[in-house]
Amino acid sequence: MTQITITDVYSIGVPIILALIFFEVFISNWQSKSFYKAGDTYCTSGLLFGNIIMGFVIKSSIVAFHFVLYEYRFFDLMSSMPIWLLWVLTFILIDLVFYIYHRMSHRVRFLWTVHMSHHSSEEMNFAVSFRQAWFGPISKIPFFMVLPILGLDPLMIAVAGVVSTLWGVVGHTQIIGKLGPLEWVFNTPSHHRVHHGSNPEYIDKNYGNLFIIWDRIFGTFEPENKPVEYGLVNNVNTFNPIKITFMGWEKLFKDIRNSESFKETIGLIFGPPETHSKET
Repeated sequence: MTQITITDVYSIGVPIILALIFFEVFISNWQSKSFYKAGDTYCTSGLLFGNIIMGFVIKSSIVAFHFVLYEYRFFDLMSSMPIWLLWVLTFILIDLVFYIYHRMSHRVRFLWTVHMSHHSSEEMNFAVSFRQAWFGPISKIPFFMVLPILGLDPLMIAVAGVVSTLWGVVGHTQIIGKLGPLEWVFNTPSHHRVHHGSNPEYIDKNYGNLFIIWDRIFGTFEPENKPVEYGLVNNVNTFNPIKITFMGWEKLFKDIRNSESFKETIGLIFGPPETHSKET
């Protein structure tokens, strides 16, 4: 299978991420930029804690589920290509599936009720990357289950997923500018700042995690051409992680109760969320 383990990736990646956070805090204080605010950071910690608990509960079950699906794989990729090429293919397909999942999380309302907590911060720093939805691990299952069915090794999927996640942390910062030629292929901090913007031209853009090529191919790319206004069009105005987690669900269920037909109910659940205009 692979000589690289998830523990290996974390043992290398986590110290780097922590060093980046400390460096960003230092730069923030030195330049009086105020990239970190206490209330927002506490809220991020609460959301992260809930996500970790949820992940701890179901993560092993997801890997086990992937091994079951792997027994019914369409292609025997392990024996049909060199290991280095399989790693490349794994990273490419994981990112493509993530692009699809991420785009649908912005355009399907019940998925947005899960994902919106990540966008609820009006700040942009490395710590915001840990502002993860409590039900995020569950919402990803139907999308990423296609990977072992195609023939990707479940352990390689898990390792590549962790690497991609750690790369995603790097995108959440204001201290790294544009990165030249890398901007054409990778989802850089500049591209991801756009994704977190509530500027009209930035909403629902730049969904990729590792690569930006999917956004360029599917017409969702937008370069960073003006200062980014971080947060939601209608900001949550609270640092309570429990309220942020459930406020989208509360409004969805209220709208469903007030719906007048089954067709309207289906539209409320699977239709696009209202994320472009301010509430009156």
